[in-house]
Amino acid sequence: MVLDVRPLAEDDFADWVRALNTGFLRAPSSTEREVEDRRSSVDLSRVRGAFDDGRCVATYRSFAQRLTAVGGAEVAACAVSNVTVSPTHRRRGLLSRMITDDLAAAKERGEVVATLIAAEYPIYGRYGFGQATRMAEWEIDVPRTGLDPRWSGPDDGARIDLVDPADVRKLGPELHERVRRATPGAVDRSDRWWQTTTGALRLDRAPWTEPFFAVYRSAAGEVEGLIAYSCDEKWGDGKQPMNTATVRELIAATPAAERALWRYVCSVDWIVTVRTGPRAPDDLVASLFPNARAARVVTLGDWLWVRLLDVPAAFEARTYERPGALVVEVRDRLGFAAGRYRIEAGADGRGTCAPTRGTADVALDVRELGSLWLGDESAVRLAALGRLTEERAGAAAVADALLRTPRSPWCPDMF
Repeated sequence: MVLDVRPLAEDDFADWVRALNTGFLRAPSSTEREVEDRRSSVDLSRVRGAFDDGRCVATYRSFAQRLTAVGGAEVAACAVSNVTVSPTHRRRGLLSRMITDDLAAAKERGEVVATLIAAEYPIYGRYGFGQATRMAEWEIDVPRTGLDPRWSGPDDGARIDLVDPADVRKLGPELHERVRRATPGAVDRSDRWWQTTTGALRLDRAPWTEPFFAVYRSAAGEVEGLIAYSCDEKWGDGKQPMNTATVRELIAATPAAERALWRYVCSVDWIVTVRTGPRAPDDLVASLFPNARAARVVTLGDWLWVRLLDVPAAFEARTYERPGALVVEVRDRLGFAAGRYRIEAGADGRGTCAPTRGTADVALDVRELGSLWLGDESAVRLAALGRLTEERAGAAAVADALLRTPRSPWCPDMF
């Protein structure tokens, strides 16, 4: 029987949610409220499913996203999410059909890149996605940090205040936009994101525990940082508090705000362990303490994956640390980004990118080009791995000098 792979009709949505729950190993049945809540947040024209005799057996969704490029400009992105294939229908090419159709539509719409957070590592490289940012999570042994337990807050006129969820919905979006524009790899957040994160919108299926929220205000009274954290209740022998704080969110527009918020959460009474949640691998928290060994890495891995759809638009959107030029030969089995391109950066940090017939300096798959675009990956490293070919001796080092960035790109969000 030929499986029907297509965009959803309105009447398909409840069955699609059932298949989505099945794929993510949640109880398959859903309430009317869950279906309604999900339906209210999706563009049905960007939702796809595979159907076998009328039953949905695979799910796929994308949505419009704004992604910050190196230098602060943003590009239109096609964010991929809700990808599942039911265990009865694996290895039949269902994802290939859905994602290829969606990427073609994204290219037609003029979206420059596609993005996703990969639940399973091996899948998405086949479709041209490359690992573009990484993540690390630390566990901090607070008593070993060497911090002064008498700390009572910033001493530069700034202050840290506990706030309520309603305050976060007011203050958070503007702060996040400031941080996003300064953070390559960061993405925009919808009003729904702030509603669900602060508990104003709750899905039946999702448990909700209100975290503690605190903001950092500069000496001028401007909100420059936000932290959300939750705490467990654990007591040791003799009723000794042994609590762990788990940071759900920490965004800061200045290094001073970032340092102060980490210092704050490590100073809360009864907290002996802090879990940082996913952070950029070069996050400041790794080196903030007199005893840096008090913070140990407990998770290290990939995070945001990027698939280039429009190579010239992507490389002209970003900035460059120094002048230079590079000709790249790009392979793309889906055809969206294949070609030979000359990337050239001027002394002003701006760049141009255009098709060329000139001799290639390096050759690589679009997957690897996506890894290089935000500046985190090394072309020299890719060459050593056999994933990039130098057509001219020393060209990988030239690529690194042109494309790499001083700090790692970072996407604070999962989607």
